[in-house]
Amino acid sequence: MKKMIQDNFEFAAKQYQFLEKATPQDSMPKTFDKNRNISSDVYWWCSGFYPGTLLYIYEYTKKPSILDDAKKRLAILDTVKYYTKNHDLGFMMYCSFGNAYRLTKNEEYKKVILESSKSLATRYRPDAKVIQSWEITDGGLRQKGFVGPVIIDNLMNLEMLEWSSHNSTDKKFANIAESHANTTIKNHFRPDYSSYHVLDYDLNTGEVRKKVTAQGYSDSSAWSRGQGWALYGYTMMYRFTKNPAYLKQAQGVAKFILNNPNLPTDKIPYWDFDAPNIPNELRDVSAASVYASALLELGQYTSGKEKQNYISVAKTILKSLSSSKYRADLGSNGGYLLKHSVGSIPHNNEIDVPLTYADYYFVEALLRYQKWYL
Repeated sequence: MKKMIQDNFEFAAKQYQFLEKATPQDSMPKTFDKNRNISSDVYWWCSGFYPGTLLYIYEYTKKPSILDDAKKRLAILDTVKYYTKNHDLGFMMYCSFGNAYRLTKNEEYKKVILESSKSLATRYRPDAKVIQSWEITDGGLRQKGFVGPVIIDNLMNLEMLEWSSHNSTDKKFANIAESHANTTIKNHFRPDYSSYHVLDYDLNTGEVRKKVTAQGYSDSSAWSRGQGWALYGYTMMYRFTKNPAYLKQAQGVAKFILNNPNLPTDKIPYWDFDAPNIPNELRDVSAASVYASALLELGQYTSGKEKQNYISVAKTILKSLSSSKYRADLGSNGGYLLKHSVGSIPHNNEIDVPLTYADYYFVEALLRYQKWYL
């Protein structure tokens, strides 16, 4: 594992030079599709993953040029701290500035994180006890009758809120995070611990109006990356709070994923656990990367056979992702590390392509394995 981790970071340092050159200086990488690099503005929900991955690569390699590249991207991301139009501030600003502050202790980065948490907190709906995910100004959502959509992905953004309360005197951020996490446990899960993707809330009463999917196969299916967001989210919430309810939830989600008969032997899941044409369905490498990172942290809070199982599966995922089946050749794949991720099949968008968050959670998992299990 030590050699494999070293090889991956040496590869990443070289490969991301191609991605850096292919991405305009005023934007962020998004994907590589039909032999062309596609970038986004800084308000795309994935804008924080590229600088975050650069910072992880720098953490391992200590190469100043990589830190310089990350700082250039952080500079164009700075204004997003005032953005209030969706719930993704944690992805955008904590994966980027959170890692930057952790590694550099630059107080300006801390200020950005705290300001970003203020912006995210504006989306909290106290009567429903949730952070609203999407705006209803969008014509499609309004036509479908949504009033207060909350997606399982939203759990990931609670990390920035918890961190901000733990690193300031303002406890409202943690209170909001825990209120949202508690409401999500109550409403978002089936008895087998699989998660719905989208819930629509009455924002005045907290009543759940409907339970549907946007990116999964069906309203009743288990969208694979969504299960990853749930696993990672409650593991992370336990880290901050030590609330046993969050640990129990994470363990339940892990059991659903790891015992699922549709999880392949290489542990890289199909894009939805209930997709109709398994085993002839696309895999989702981004979901696998999230699983690996979350399972390694969950192993920190458990013991015995359970702990060993989490570590073993995460190790299998990392070995699979490091193979030629899923990892790109140097200079190919637009500069991204991993191939074969799935954005949204129902929207015919980002299908079987590299994605920034697949790379991010992959290198995060590699670092976690090195720190905790070598």
